[in-house]
Amino acid sequence: MLVRARAAAVTTTLPGIRRLWRGGGSGAAACFPLGRALLDVRGAETAVFLQGLLTNDVTQLIAGDGPTAAAALPRSLYAHALNVQGRCLCDLILYRLHESPEEEPHILLECDTGVLDAIQKHLKLYKIRRKVNITPCLDLSLWAVIPREQAGDIASSLAKCADQAPILSPDPRTEVMGWRVITKKGVNLSEIIPGSHVGNIQDYHRHRYKQGIPEGVKDLPPGVALPLESNLAYMNGISFTKGCYIGQELTARTHHVGVIRKRLLPVQFLAPLPTDSIPEGADIVTETGKSAGKFRFGGGELGIALLRLANVNEALYLNSGGDKVKLTASIPEWWPKTASK
Repeated sequence: MLVRARAAAVTTTLPGIRRLWRGGGSGAAACFPLGRALLDVRGAETAVFLQGLLTNDVTQLIAGDGPTAAAALPRSLYAHALNVQGRCLCDLILYRLHESPEEEPHILLECDTGVLDAIQKHLKLYKIRRKVNITPCLDLSLWAVIPREQAGDIASSLAKCADQAPILSPDPRTEVMGWRVITKKGVNLSEIIPGSHVGNIQDYHRHRYKQGIPEGVKDLPPGVALPLESNLAYMNGISFTKGCYIGQELTARTHHVGVIRKRLLPVQFLAPLPTDSIPEGADIVTETGKSAGKFRFGGGELGIALLRLANVNEALYLNSGGDKVKLTASIPEWWPKTASK
């Protein structure tokens, strides 16, 4: 069931939105059809069920009392599901479908298609006898919308498409990722948003890598990636006050110690590399041969890597088939200003 988004929910302004999209095509925005899966979770105990499994405070999507509180509920939330060792199982965006706290909680989970079966099994393992139904959504499509015009203009365009019943939300990770839109299967979003065009999905991934935004199992390998090294806190994906959840112990201890020596960072090569020419987890070293981190994934001349912050400003090289390929790393502009200090 597709729930109509409130027009008021899409009038949010996003600072700096004018500089978000610099890719090809023309028009007010680029609309990218994403191949990520959607999972429907609904039932009276949805909030308490997900609260014990995810890094963020799911009650933000449920709690509230009265019309004012209901209007303040966020439409979406970013989170990770962790294993008992505190490592990432998958990255998720949660979408609120119910319109008020009085309604039965109804949430969509967006995840990498490659882990859909695994996350269903993970959820059902902990469901036990809770009043929660978990089913894949095969009749919905997910889009990313990256605007190239001013915030007020694109918000106005998105408000118009609320009449045609998609679910609309600013991307909860960071403003530089624009909007998430969910429509019925077969809908062409570029026909709904005036002046927009359907973009090449590779341009979407290039935009992500340029901004240092991880997404999916290639960037966040299950059982390997650590949430704080993956910038989960910077992307509004974790609560340090919500209480217990699976994998919390290591995450909370790392946070309170306050030392994170490695982080996912955008990297750029001097020239585009052949597709799939770099093995996942390839070593990145300094000019003296000292280990600086590991390459995660990328496309063309852009990618994302887990690097020691102390080496970010040094000359870095990727070990690829016995050859050393030079690359540069950078601190994203959207990070907190104190993050690189």
